[in-house]
Amino acid sequence: MNPRYRLVPAALAVWAVALGGLLWNWPIAVLTGVIACLVGALAIHNDWCARSCALALVVAAPIAALSIGFRVHQSAVHPVRSAATNSEAVVLRAELSTRPRGMRTEGFAAKPGGVDAVVVHADVHRLLVAGRTHEQGGQVVLVAPATGWRDLLPGQQITARGVLAPARRGELTVAVLRVRGPPQDVGPAPVWQRAAETLRSGLREASTTLDPEPAGLLPALVVGDTSELSPRVVEEFRTAGLAHVLAVSGANLAILCGAVLLLLRAFRVGPRGCAVGAALALVGFVILAGPEPSVLRAAVMGAVALLALVLGRERSALPALATSVIVLVLYDPELGADPGFALSVVATAALVLLAPRWAASLRERGVPIGLAEVLAVPVAASLATAPLVVGISGRISLVAVVANMVVAPVVAPATVLGVLAAVVAPLHGGAARLLVELAGPEARWLITVGRRASEVPHASVRWPGGWWGGVLLAVVLLVVHGLFKARRTRALLAAALLGGVLVLVPTSVVTPGWPPVGWSAVACDVGQGDAVVLATAEPGRAVLVDTGPDPGPVTSCLRRLGVRRIPLLVLSHLHADHIGGLTAVLADRSVGAVAVGPSHEPNWAWEEVRRQTRAADVELVALTAGQRLELPGLVLEVLGPRGRAVPDEDDNTAINDSSLVLRAHTEAGRVLLTGDIELEGQADLLGGHVDVTAEVLKVPHHGSRFSVPEFLAQVKPRIALVSVGEGNRYGHPNGAVLDALTGRGALVLRTDRDGDTAVLGGETGPRVVRRKK
Repeated sequence: MNPRYRLVPAALAVWAVALGGLLWNWPIAVLTGVIACLVGALAIHNDWCARSCALALVVAAPIAALSIGFRVHQSAVHPVRSAATNSEAVVLRAELSTRPRGMRTEGFAAKPGGVDAVVVHADVHRLLVAGRTHEQGGQVVLVAPATGWRDLLPGQQITARGVLAPARRGELTVAVLRVRGPPQDVGPAPVWQRAAETLRSGLREASTTLDPEPAGLLPALVVGDTSELSPRVVEEFRTAGLAHVLAVSGANLAILCGAVLLLLRAFRVGPRGCAVGAALALVGFVILAGPEPSVLRAAVMGAVALLALVLGRERSALPALATSVIVLVLYDPELGADPGFALSVVATAALVLLAPRWAASLRERGVPIGLAEVLAVPVAASLATAPLVVGISGRISLVAVVANMVVAPVVAPATVLGVLAAVVAPLHGGAARLLVELAGPEARWLITVGRRASEVPHASVRWPGGWWGGVLLAVVLLVVHGLFKARRTRALLAAALLGGVLVLVPTSVVTPGWPPVGWSAVACDVGQGDAVVLATAEPGRAVLVDTGPDPGPVTSCLRRLGVRRIPLLVLSHLHADHIGGLTAVLADRSVGAVAVGPSHEPNWAWEEVRRQTRAADVELVALTAGQRLELPGLVLEVLGPRGRAVPDEDDNTAINDSSLVLRAHTEAGRVLLTGDIELEGQADLLGGHVDVTAEVLKVPHHGSRFSVPEFLAQVKPRIALVSVGEGNRYGHPNGAVLDALTGRGALVLRTDRDGDTAVLGGETGPRVVRRKK
């Protein structure tokens, strides 16, 4: 056996022990360790492999069985677990072990989107439950309000009150505590944690010299701080296969330590001195980024690699990886079931085992040195991790390899400049801002690549998720690799792939069939919210009514429709699920004016709309009942609201009933856009004898139960469009409302099932084309 592989069986055995204990129970963990130890003993006796390999397995397996089995057993019998099952109220004293991580929620109704809760891990010191005090330690997860909690640091001791809930399977956590109120009796954070937070806050402050999106990206790229990162950027990076850039990993440490090594070697420092310098940089970065699991696993890997450097064995990367797996899983068995840990290990193994061979093969075929590595590294990492990514997400990114190759040259300078800015910020703010300005083009390039890659048609495709989906893709990749290696089948496979590309690309990219020719109105699939596009007679120009809850879906819908200019953007009312994409639309499209109704509630939303339109230098106008707006090929009538009192900020129903009601005259017929009007709003229109008849109805309030049957009968729609989010928790759309519509002959379409839905003119009336999800 190659000496490089001698620790791999031991690492796999330790990992298997952890998985057995976490996914099943402690006896399975012990049994797995015993079996691995017996296999190692048999290997020694029968000389199946190198003695050092078998000996490592014999030593590591029983240690893992005892250590991990004991910790899984302790967690399983912890007294807090029974209290969590009964949802008992408790008071606990604990020490935070991670930084609070924000939980972003979509806005809906009067509640704005954003971070209103945090998740933080803690080690229990004392627990008061049902009048009894327990001082048995254990790990808990706190779900707490963002206010008062988001600025805490690891190492601080707190007292919290809340209700226990059972922990998730596959963790050593004994319970989840849903915290009520702010932390009490907060202790001081360690000096080094306070110093690290000073550096991180300095980087955040210096980054404000950039535009908002690059300013949020740079701290995420450098230290994994995603607190100011735009949800749109996160979604685009996920689609483009660049999500790993937003998390601290071994790549960050490799870049930083590599820069330090290059600098030291330029001054002719020896291997030991280089290792010491890189070790100091490694420790400093761990302190800066915080003791998160991804940081710790990268640090252990880096420390083992530096030890190999000191010993003069610079090419022992695979033993270093195996050693890091053993050390990390024994230290924290939960990593055994952590998808991020698995992705990190598999990607590193691919870079060690596959990338050098593929790069050498490319160089033999005439590819220049440097370019061969640029091609081989992302391909190896992407293909090796693809089964895991598919198992987790159920999707395959078809642009990930290219996107990673394109961004690779800018990640290293942006990371180094960001770290320097963080270090310099407490000493000289101007110097830190200058360094951030130098990193700005790199951050903007990353955002541009992620955005353009995510906009590619079919940038990611569905694939069966879970274990079986991952195994299936792994088998497919192995079969394809085997066919490529065989000379007889290589040409046939290449021809089949080329034929598939020639067939699929023209049909899905060049002539995708969407948007349909002659579309008049499109209900965009934006999740639990509204966004309707009305075509004008001028190509590329359309009116947009509402922008959905998030920026990504509405901008994607407009891009697919080819809409570049929006002469009028109407906000039916100011609830979060109707204005959430406004910023992105104003930034990406030429907008003539933004129109609102008489209601300016809730106040936070009104101030946000005013701020965004001012920043974009777009006029903000008011619409009132009775107005008629004419555009080429499109006429808009404002039918409501009619004389309603200004609603209170907290009265969601009154705000809904104050929605603008528009009737659009299009080539496909009349389209009635009702916002979120409910019973009173619909009754006002009927009582005012307003003509609401239309061939197409955008069903009020996502198809909620608050629709008047008489109103639906008065509209007499032939087509009913329901803009609704898949699996929403509000029970939308209501079955009785759908039955009332279909009972009157309307064709009901739902964006949660049909995706973007276009209405076109037809010889006998309007017809529809669905862009299936």
